Amino acid sequence: MSHHTPRALIAEDEPILAATLAHALQRLWPELDIVATCPNGVEALRQGLALQPDILFLDIKMPGKTGLEAAEELAEQWPDGIAFPHIVFVTAYDEYALAAFEHAAADYVLKPVNDARLGKTVERLQQRLRDSGRVTTTASPAAGAATTTAPLATTETASASDDNLARLLSQLQAMLPPAPRLHMIRAAVGNSVRMIALADVVYFEALDKYINVVCQDSEALIRTSLKELLPQLDPQQFWQIHRGTIVNASAIATAVRDDAGKLSLTLRQHPAQLRVSPLYAHLFRQM
Repeated sequence: MSHHTPRALIAEDEPILAATLAHALQRLWPELDIVATCPNGVEALRQGLALQPDILFLDIKMPGKTGLEAAEELAEQWPDGIAFPHIVFVTAYDEYALAAFEHAAADYVLKPVNDARLGKTVERLQQRLRDSGRVTTTASPAAGAATTTAPLATTETASASDDNLARLLSQLQAMLPPAPRLHMIRAAVGNSVRMIALADVVYFEALDKYINVVCQDSEALIRTSLKELLPQLDPQQFWQIHRGTIVNASAIATAVRDDAGKLSLTLRQHPAQLRVSPLYAHLFRQM
């Protein structure tokens, strides 16, 4: 297996903070190659797919797309057969909320950047890269270790990376204030408002600035986003299976994997087949 110098991408909308993080990384991890610095989540998605770095430093709150949204879309669009990057979220969350990161595969850097915390992050990243056999790494100065060549190890699988990211996104979602539960969809149809019981919804589909509410024998549009709708739904009943799709779990008949390994759902009383993002494939593993 070939090894290469570790490569990282930084996505941070505040130029001073981005420069501070880059300088601190150069000081703590001189061999790390910072291949791009992106001012927003949209650019982070584009550059991440183009450059395929080993590590992503993503600010959680950015214009265009948040760091969480960029990470989710990267996971969905990441090429098969290439290990997904290790993710470090740059965050201003307080110490109690940060507990979510401590038990996930991603790491975090707290604003403002602190060398002590960043040094620990660097050590963890170096260990993960060595364990995965992806790169040759040198321990940070704080670790007091000499250069280490990565062993020939099995590269982390894409499914494992997806599981780790899915778990982290779920944990971060749980940190948000609970939204009031929705019991009825109110959809404008001409001059009237159609009342749709949630139990009648087969799935929700994102369409630009609208959501298509798909029932067994009808459809209706509501002007909101999946991001706003999802916290109002019962997570035991409605499952997000793609960044643009939420399905009623009771409407699912089968989960089918094709020859290319792509997963899709068939529904009990609707002819549609719904694609499942790799990020949510864990929902359909055999019990």
